[in-house]
Amino acid sequence: MKQRILIWLNRFLVADVFLVILGFVWLAVAVVGRSIGVPLGFDLWYKLWQPLFNPAIAILFLGAILNWLINKISDRFDSPSNP
Repeated sequence: MKQRILIWLNRFLVADVFLVILGFVWLAVAVVGRSIGVPLGFDLWYKLWQPLFNPAIAILFLGAILNWLINKISDRFDSPSNP
């Protein structure tokens, strides 16, 4: 059961990483476009920052910490006790 949860957590985190990377690339292109006067979606990206990209980054960090914590606790229970 733990292994299945970790697999799905890792899959979700990989998808979240791609969302964050896509958001960063979009921001970079939109900022360059805005600086040269071509509208490439900076205003839309800015509207999506709070409801989409900000939580995606928070979920990414939370998921990474949760994954580390689950592995650390699992290692502690799986390792033989020192007498």
